[in-house]
Amino acid sequence: MPLTALIIDDEPLARQELLYLLQSADGVEVVAQGSNGIEAVELVRAHKPDVVFLDVQMPGLDGFAVLKKLIDKKMGLPHIVFATAFDQYAVRAFEVNAVDYLLKPFDRKRVLKTIEKVRARIAGQAGQPDSGTTDARLDELLRLVEERTQPAKPQTGKVIVRAQGRLLLVDQREICFITIEGGAISVVTRGVEGQSNCRTLEELMEQLDPEAFWRAHRSFIVNIQHIREVVPWFKSSYQLRMDDAKKTEIPVSRAQTKRLRELFNL
Repeated sequence: MPLTALIIDDEPLARQELLYLLQSADGVEVVAQGSNGIEAVELVRAHKPDVVFLDVQMPGLDGFAVLKKLIDKKMGLPHIVFATAFDQYAVRAFEVNAVDYLLKPFDRKRVLKTIEKVRARIAGQAGQPDSGTTDARLDELLRLVEERTQPAKPQTGKVIVRAQGRLLLVDQREICFITIEGGAISVVTRGVEGQSNCRTLEELMEQLDPEAFWRAHRSFIVNIQHIREVVPWFKSSYQLRMDDAKKTEIPVSRAQTKRLRELFNL
Protein backbone atom coordinates (compact mmCIF):
# COMPACT_ATOMS: atom_id res chain seq x y z
CA MET A 1 0.00 0.00 0.00
CA PRO A 2 1.34 3.47 -0.85
CA LEU A 3 2.04 5.93 1.94
CA THR A 4 -0.65 8.63 1.80
CA ALA A 5 0.49 12.18 2.53
CA LEU A 6 -0.76 15.75 2.89
CA ILE A 7 1.33 18.85 2.25
CA ILE A 8 0.35 21.94 4.25
CA ASP A 9 2.31 25.13 3.57
CA ASP A 10 1.30 28.72 2.85
CA GLU A 11 4.12 29.15 0.30
CA PRO A 12 3.20 27.79 -3.17
CA LEU A 13 6.84 27.29 -4.18
CA ALA A 14 7.54 25.28 -1.03
CA ARG A 15 4.50 23.07 -1.74
CA GLN A 16 5.60 22.52 -5.34
CA GLU A 17 9.14 21.67 -4.30
CA LEU A 18 8.04 19.15 -1.67
CA LEU A 19 5.40 17.66 -4.00
CA TYR A 20 8.08 17.04 -6.64
CA LEU A 21 10.38 15.33 -4.12
CA LEU A 22 7.61 13.16 -2.69
CA GLN A 23 6.36 12.16 -6.14
CA SER A 24 9.88 11.08 -7.06
CA ALA A 25 9.94 8.72 -4.07
CA ASP A 26 8.60 5.18 -4.47
CA GLY A 27 5.30 4.33 -2.83
CA VAL A 28 4.20 7.81 -1.74
CA GLU A 29 0.86 9.28 -2.80
CA VAL A 30 0.17 12.97 -2.08
CA VAL A 31 -3.62 12.96 -1.70
CA ALA A 32 -4.12 16.71 -1.15
CA GLN A 33 -2.43 20.04 -0.42
CA GLY A 34 -3.44 22.93 1.80
CA SER A 35 -2.24 26.50 2.27
CA ASN A 36 -3.25 27.19 5.88
CA GLY A 37 -4.04 25.60 9.22
CA ILE A 38 -7.81 25.60 8.80
CA GLU A 39 -7.49 23.65 5.55
CA ALA A 40 -5.07 21.29 7.29
CA VAL A 41 -7.64 20.25 9.91
CA GLU A 42 -10.33 19.67 7.27
CA LEU A 43 -8.01 17.75 4.95
CA VAL A 44 -6.89 15.46 7.77
CA ARG A 45 -10.53 14.80 8.58
CA ALA A 46 -11.40 14.09 4.94
CA HIS A 47 -8.41 12.00 3.87
CA LYS A 48 -7.08 10.41 7.08
CA PRO A 49 -3.54 10.40 5.67
CA ASP A 50 -0.63 8.37 6.99
CA VAL A 51 1.57 11.45 7.27
CA VAL A 52 1.22 15.24 7.15
CA PHE A 53 4.11 17.47 6.07
CA LEU A 54 3.16 20.53 8.11
CA ASP A 55 4.69 24.00 7.92
CA VAL A 56 5.34 25.47 11.37
CA GLN A 57 4.81 29.15 10.57
CA MET A 58 1.55 29.98 8.80
CA PRO A 59 -0.91 32.88 9.20
CA GLY A 60 -3.87 32.08 11.41
CA LEU A 61 -3.36 28.55 12.72
CA ASP A 62 0.34 27.69 12.75
CA GLY A 63 1.63 24.12 12.72
CA PHE A 64 1.51 23.69 16.50
CA ALA A 65 -2.02 25.13 16.64
CA VAL A 66 -3.11 22.64 13.95
CA LEU A 67 -1.83 19.80 16.10
CA LYS A 68 -3.70 21.19 19.10
CA LYS A 69 -6.92 21.40 17.06
CA LEU A 70 -6.60 17.78 15.96
CA ILE A 71 -6.10 16.70 19.57
CA ASP A 72 -8.99 18.86 20.86
CA LYS A 73 -11.33 17.43 18.24
CA LYS A 74 -10.20 13.89 19.21
CA MET A 75 -9.38 13.11 15.59
CA GLY A 76 -7.04 10.28 14.71
CA LEU A 77 -3.54 11.77 14.63
CA PRO A 78 -1.52 11.12 11.50
CA HIS A 79 2.24 11.04 11.68
CA ILE A 80 3.57 14.60 11.63
CA VAL A 81 6.65 15.93 9.86
CA PHE A 82 7.26 19.61 10.58
CA ALA A 83 8.69 21.74 7.78
CA THR A 84 10.34 25.02 8.69
CA ALA A 85 12.94 27.56 7.68
CA PHE A 86 13.67 28.30 11.34
CA ASP A 87 15.97 25.90 13.16
CA GLN A 88 14.74 26.84 16.63
CA TYR A 89 11.32 25.40 15.74
CA ALA A 90 12.78 22.37 13.98
CA VAL A 91 14.89 21.34 16.96
CA ARG A 92 11.80 21.41 19.19
CA ALA A 93 9.65 19.40 16.76
CA PHE A 94 10.44 16.12 18.48
CA GLU A 95 9.09 17.49 21.75
CA VAL A 96 5.62 17.47 20.22
CA ASN A 97 6.03 13.89 19.01
CA ALA A 98 6.82 14.68 15.39
CA VAL A 99 8.31 11.83 13.38
CA ASP A 100 10.86 14.21 11.92
CA TYR A 101 11.44 17.74 10.68
CA LEU A 102 12.62 19.18 7.37
CA LEU A 103 14.51 22.43 6.97
CA LYS A 104 13.80 24.64 3.98
CA PRO A 105 15.01 24.62 1.28
CA PHE A 106 14.24 20.92 1.09
CA ASP A 107 16.96 18.37 0.42
CA ARG A 108 16.07 15.22 -1.54
CA LYS A 109 18.17 12.84 0.58
CA ARG A 110 16.68 14.30 3.76
CA VAL A 111 13.13 13.89 2.44
CA LEU A 112 13.79 10.24 1.51
CA LYS A 113 15.27 9.59 4.95
CA THR A 114 12.17 11.10 6.56
CA ILE A 115 9.91 8.84 4.50
CA GLU A 116 11.89 5.85 5.79
CA LYS A 117 11.34 7.06 9.37
CA VAL A 118 7.59 7.34 8.78
CA ARG A 119 7.46 3.81 7.36
CA ALA A 120 9.45 2.47 10.31
CA ARG A 121 7.10 4.20 12.79
CA ILE A 122 4.04 2.72 11.03
CA ALA A 123 5.62 -0.74 10.90
CA GLY A 124 6.46 -0.53 14.59
CA GLN A 125 2.86 0.30 15.49
CA ALA A 126 1.30 -2.38 13.29
CA GLY A 127 -0.23 -5.23 15.22
CA GLN A 128 0.46 -3.72 18.63
CA PRO A 129 -2.45 -4.14 21.07
CA ASP A 130 -4.01 -0.99 22.52
CA SER A 131 -2.14 -0.36 25.72
CA GLY A 132 -4.79 1.94 27.11
CA THR A 133 -2.32 4.80 27.30
CA THR A 134 -3.58 6.75 24.28
CA ASP A 135 -5.43 9.36 26.33
CA ALA A 136 -2.43 9.88 28.59
CA ARG A 137 -0.15 10.26 25.57
CA LEU A 138 -2.46 12.82 23.99
CA ASP A 139 -2.70 14.75 27.25
CA GLU A 140 1.08 14.91 27.44
CA LEU A 141 1.29 15.89 23.78
CA LEU A 142 -1.23 18.69 24.30
CA ARG A 143 0.73 19.98 27.30
CA LEU A 144 3.92 20.10 25.24
CA VAL A 145 2.17 21.90 22.38
CA GLU A 146 0.77 24.53 24.73
CA GLU A 147 4.19 25.08 26.29
CA ARG A 148 5.84 25.52 22.92
CA THR A 149 3.23 27.99 21.66
CA GLN A 150 3.75 30.35 24.61
CA PRO A 151 5.78 33.49 23.76
CA ALA A 152 9.47 32.86 24.31
CA LYS A 153 11.15 34.81 27.09
CA PRO A 154 13.76 37.20 25.72
CA GLN A 155 17.34 36.13 26.31
CA THR A 156 19.36 39.08 27.61
CA GLY A 157 22.57 37.41 28.83
CA LYS A 158 26.08 37.57 27.49
CA VAL A 159 27.85 35.28 25.04
CA ILE A 160 31.38 33.93 25.57
CA VAL A 161 33.74 34.74 22.69
CA ARG A 162 37.35 33.54 22.39
CA ALA A 163 39.54 36.29 20.93
CA GLN A 164 43.30 36.83 21.09
CA GLY A 165 43.71 34.11 23.72
CA ARG A 166 41.08 35.64 26.01
CA LEU A 167 37.53 34.67 26.94
CA LEU A 168 35.34 37.75 26.50
CA LEU A 169 31.77 38.19 27.73
CA VAL A 170 29.98 39.98 24.89
CA ASP A 171 26.59 41.60 25.35
CA GLN A 172 24.11 40.14 22.85
CA ARG A 173 23.05 43.61 21.78
CA GLU A 174 26.58 44.28 20.51
CA ILE A 175 26.66 41.24 18.22
CA CYS A 176 26.27 42.18 14.54
CA PHE A 177 26.21 38.69 13.08
CA ILE A 178 27.38 35.11 13.61
CA THR A 179 28.66 32.79 10.91
CA ILE A 180 29.93 29.23 10.59
CA GLU A 181 32.64 28.01 8.22
CA GLY A 182 34.48 24.71 8.34
CA GLY A 183 32.78 23.88 11.63
CA ALA A 184 34.10 27.03 13.36
CA ILE A 185 31.57 29.60 14.59
CA SER A 186 32.63 33.26 14.41
CA VAL A 187 30.92 36.02 16.42
CA VAL A 188 31.31 39.54 15.02
CA THR A 189 30.67 42.85 16.79
CA ARG A 190 31.76 46.34 15.73
CA GLY A 191 34.92 46.02 17.79
CA VAL A 192 35.53 42.29 18.34
CA GLU A 193 35.67 39.18 16.17
CA GLY A 194 36.20 35.82 17.85
CA GLN A 195 35.14 32.20 18.11
CA SER A 196 32.20 30.68 19.99
CA ASN A 197 32.57 27.49 22.04
CA CYS A 198 29.23 26.23 20.71
CA ARG A 199 29.36 23.29 18.32
CA THR A 200 26.45 24.33 16.08
CA LEU A 201 24.50 27.46 15.19
CA GLU A 202 21.41 25.77 16.60
CA GLU A 203 23.08 25.44 19.98
CA LEU A 204 24.09 29.11 19.94
CA MET A 205 20.61 30.22 18.84
CA GLU A 206 19.21 28.74 22.05
CA GLN A 207 21.20 31.38 23.99
CA LEU A 208 20.04 34.33 21.88
CA ASP A 209 16.99 36.59 21.98
CA PRO A 210 14.66 35.22 19.24
CA GLU A 211 13.16 38.69 18.79
CA ALA A 212 16.53 40.15 17.79
CA PHE A 213 18.41 37.32 16.08
CA TRP A 214 17.36 35.79 12.78
CA ARG A 215 18.80 32.84 10.82
CA ALA A 216 18.96 34.62 7.45
CA HIS A 217 20.96 31.80 5.85
CA ARG A 218 22.13 28.33 6.83
CA SER A 219 25.55 29.78 7.57
CA PHE A 220 24.54 33.13 9.09
CA ILE A 221 22.63 34.47 12.09
CA VAL A 222 22.09 38.24 12.02
CA ASN A 223 21.10 40.75 14.67
CA ILE A 224 18.19 42.61 13.09
CA GLN A 225 19.20 45.81 14.90
CA HIS A 226 22.58 45.80 13.11
CA ILE A 227 21.29 45.55 9.53
CA ARG A 228 22.47 48.73 7.78
CA GLU A 229 20.94 48.12 4.35
CA VAL A 230 18.85 45.58 2.44
CA VAL A 231 20.43 45.17 -1.00
CA PRO A 232 18.28 43.75 -3.86
CA TRP A 233 20.19 40.97 -5.57
CA PHE A 234 19.64 38.94 -8.63
CA LYS A 235 16.55 36.79 -9.33
CA SER A 236 14.49 38.53 -6.62
CA SER A 237 17.00 37.65 -3.91
CA TYR A 238 18.55 39.97 -1.34
CA GLN A 239 21.73 40.60 0.61
CA LEU A 240 22.06 42.30 3.98
CA ARG A 241 24.77 44.91 4.51
CA MET A 242 25.66 44.90 8.20
CA ASP A 243 27.02 47.78 10.31
CA ASP A 244 30.21 46.00 11.43
CA ALA A 245 33.59 47.58 10.61
CA LYS A 246 33.86 45.70 7.28
CA LYS A 247 30.23 46.43 6.25
CA THR A 248 29.88 42.69 5.62
CA GLU A 249 27.30 41.60 3.03
CA ILE A 250 25.29 38.52 4.03
CA PRO A 251 23.11 36.51 1.64
CA VAL A 252 19.46 35.85 2.45
CA SER A 253 18.49 32.30 1.54
CA ARG A 254 15.53 31.75 -0.77
CA ALA A 255 13.60 30.14 2.08
CA GLN A 256 14.06 33.25 4.24
CA THR A 257 13.01 35.85 1.65
CA LYS A 258 9.43 35.80 2.90
CA ARG A 259 10.61 36.45 6.47
CA LEU A 260 12.75 39.37 5.26
CA ARG A 261 9.75 40.96 3.57
CA GLU A 262 7.70 40.53 6.73
CA LEU A 263 10.39 42.15 8.87
CA PHE A 264 10.78 45.26 6.73
CA ASN A 265 7.46 45.45 4.84
CA LEU A 266 9.20 45.03 1.50
